[in-house]
Amino acid sequence: MVKTNTQMVHHERAKFLRFLAQAGLRKSPGREFVFFQVMGTHGHFTAEELAKVCSEKKLNVSRATVYRVLRDLLEAGIIRETAFGDKHHHFEHVYDEKPHHHAQCVRCHRFIEFPDRKEDKIYHPYLEKQGFKILGHEMHFYGICKKCTLMPSTPLGRQTKRGL
Repeated sequence: MVKTNTQMVHHERAKFLRFLAQAGLRKSPGREFVFFQVMGTHGHFTAEELAKVCSEKKLNVSRATVYRVLRDLLEAGIIRETAFGDKHHHFEHVYDEKPHHHAQCVRCHRFIEFPDRKEDKIYHPYLEKQGFKILGHEMHFYGICKKCTLMPSTPLGRQTKRGL
């Protein structure tokens, strides 16, 4: 039986509430608002984008609460974090995602997702032996996508349009 989106969100909420209880944290309206915003967001998002949505929706949630709840969701295994080489970290929920990694074009910043091949299993025994609790892993490739490769660039790598 395939779980519906509602069932998956309900499952992730129960997981989050268990995490909060085990961590000695209380369930608050702010945590609930941020949780449901995250669950309703598909694809990658930043903490700032999430804080902006909360503000636009007139949810009484501070930027600091957004950041704290994202850390809680990360530790609970509900979202994963990736830096993409940017100054802002990006997040995505994991309940409907197959394990994957990212390649990013350094010119247009487009992302290509590619499947995880379980390469992390090589490192698990070593890290666990060191007492390291693994929350996840990621692999990034940086380069120039096909579209940008076909577009001429200036000496500084900036794209130019043909015929201009």
